[in-house]
Amino acid sequence: MVPVKQAVAEFLGQKRIAVTGVSRSGSDHGANVVYQRLKERGYEVFPINPHAEEVEGDRAYADLTSVEGGVDAVVIGTSPAHAEETVRECADLGIRRVWMHRGPGRGSVSGEATRYGREHGMTVIDGGCPCMFAPTADTGHKVMHFLGIGHMPRQV
Repeated sequence: MVPVKQAVAEFLGQKRIAVTGVSRSGSDHGANVVYQRLKERGYEVFPINPHAEEVEGDRAYADLTSVEGGVDAVVIGTSPAHAEETVRECADLGIRRVWMHRGPGRGSVSGEATRYGREHGMTVIDGGCPCMFAPTADTGHKVMHFLGIGHMPRQV
């Protein structure tokens, strides 16, 4: 286990990040917010949605395997029921950094996915949002982090 601040710094130190669960219909959907923020901050970001050819005006990918050149990290923004499948795909592809997004409510966090990832040598951040931390942070997300919304773990 490592302190979450270290895990966050390592995660956000990557440049090619996929975001699963990016919606075709809502730019205010949690995964869409993360996708857009990472993109605005200069990351090379890949939206993953098996039911869309395009999301937020960008080409969408059916799965992580479809991203040419691979990715360094993955934000899971789907329901918890799909998180373990995504973590297994990450393990198969050698992706070692995963963040299960969580705002108010359960978010994308799955205990089974967390266990599987950690058992396979992955750093799994199981809660919170990348937008709570520099260089992707904004005031609203900083306040949510301060108030404990998103259930950010202390160690991962």
